Amino acid sequence: MLGSAGAGAQAAGAAVDTPHVAYRIDTVADRLDHPWSLAALPDGRLLVTERPGRLRVIERDAAGAFRLRAAPVGGVPTVLAKGQSGLFDVMLDPDFAANGVLYLSYAHGTPSANHLRVARARFDGERLHDVRAIFTSQPAKSHTQHFGGRMALLADGTLVVGMGDGNLERTDAQRLSTHLGKIVRIGRDGGVPADNPFVGRAGARPEIYSLGHRNPQGMASLPARGVLYAHEHGSKGGDELNRIEPGANHGWPVTTGGVDYTGARITPYRTYPGITPPLAEWTPSIAPAGMAHYDGAMFPAWRGSLFVAALKEKSVRRVPMADGVPGPQETLFTELGERLRDVRAGPDGALYLLTDADEGRVLRVVPR
Repeated sequence: MLGSAGAGAQAAGAAVDTPHVAYRIDTVADRLDHPWSLAALPDGRLLVTERPGRLRVIERDAAGAFRLRAAPVGGVPTVLAKGQSGLFDVMLDPDFAANGVLYLSYAHGTPSANHLRVARARFDGERLHDVRAIFTSQPAKSHTQHFGGRMALLADGTLVVGMGDGNLERTDAQRLSTHLGKIVRIGRDGGVPADNPFVGRAGARPEIYSLGHRNPQGMASLPARGVLYAHEHGSKGGDELNRIEPGANHGWPVTTGGVDYTGARITPYRTYPGITPPLAEWTPSIAPAGMAHYDGAMFPAWRGSLFVAALKEKSVRRVPMADGVPGPQETLFTELGERLRDVRAGPDGALYLLTDADEGRVLRVVPR
């Protein structure tokens, strides 16, 4: 599929004049059941999660063409796959080339008592070994929605994971006694970093890094700059792009730009003392799902941009960033007409897209 990037619809309705970028979209793999996340291995293979609980390998054949390995990776932990729950993110350890360690996030438990879990495992190319849970959200919740599930690594090597509010009691996102509606930070062995912002506070979960989140499903860490971005689903409007700082309160449900799906008002406040406002907001909702920071060589005009996959809008939003401030956005890849679950910047400089469908695809965007 051929395309070109030009002016696109903006969150605030502003026009944008961007450099002409011609691209081609190739199918890397298809017939994947709701692919959720992708990780590029050092040898050029790709790992892809399928929400029902499978981890798949995409290889290159002798001619260099991509090929989906028929058999899923063995040893994947049992996953609760119901509603929005399932196998979510896959992320490589910084020392993967030497130790083969990776991390998976997934729903664990039963429909009436479930958790977001992060497991650490060693991948030998065929199956997982030494699988060990290093984080399990608390307390258990009785709803299979709003898990979050996206992971990232910070500059100091610690791991952060986003946790949704569970879609039961919104105010859990403001309570330090629960992991619901938080971004948590742990060591890669599951330990709690001593400098986490709520360590030592009575009644607080020590893993909490930031709070006031509805359902964060996209993260982009820029370790060289010490910056972490996350976005999250609003309800009916009020999707947000946030810069995450330790101890920050991002407002949900005290502040939001959205309303309830019934049309009822959630809160009278768009801003409130002590609440960190979003960098950008999308109303109507675009349903942001995955996110990547692009700094590759294939598309020089896109360097320094955040790319946000959107389920409802069936697009990817390019958000140029200058000194941490988002510029006018560009709406890309709408010609696909598909819900887009994730976007990744590959080490080869290409962009990779994951479509959200029973027969989902992995797509590769390269210059034309």
